Amino acid sequence: MIIKNIEAKVRLATFIAAGSLLTSLIIVAMNSLYAFKLVSNAKKSIYILDNNIPILARQTDVQMNRPAEYRADVDLFHSLFFSLTPDDNYMEYQMKKAMYLVDESGMQQYNNLKENGFFNSILSSSSVLTLQTDSIAVDMARRYFRYYGKLKIDRRSSTVVRSLITEGNLKDIPRSDNNPHGVLITNWKTLENKDLQDVEKNTF
Repeated sequence: MIIKNIEAKVRLATFIAAGSLLTSLIIVAMNSLYAFKLVSNAKKSIYILDNNIPILARQTDVQMNRPAEYRADVDLFHSLFFSLTPDDNYMEYQMKKAMYLVDESGMQQYNNLKENGFFNSILSSSSVLTLQTDSIAVDMARRYFRYYGKLKIDRRSSTVVRSLITEGNLKDIPRSDNNPHGVLITNWKTLENKDLQDVEKNTF
């Protein structure tokens, strides 16, 4: 009878010890996981001093905002390329900035427009070109975009509104002052550039 009681006590003690060990391991694992997450989140936080006042800044994954950056880059490029005034120095400046955002397909379109007298016609007619973006569709899987906009050409004699649709691909490149989004437009081409409205102005 005494032996049975001793065996029962030994089993009970073993069970309690094993349970305590398992509970301790679970608590240690949970604390380690919590500490790891805490350190990881702390690494994503930095403080920026503004007049000796610390401001918390958070680190985020660049891919989270990539679709918005793609659309902003496409919008910026088209605005630089098509929003022009009758000033050859200004147009040259705009084209130079635009070429940082596109591959050789952009230069090819620029040369085609130049050969066709597009920029000379802006100067001779004192035209002001204003581009309004309607929408930009981006396919992240294919790194493809399609741009929809309206180009307003305000001449001395008339105002023309054209429908502009272009497409191309997007390539990630290192960021720079000339390409702050780190996006290069490739295989860019115009799908549609047709007149929607042509309103004559009163010349008297």
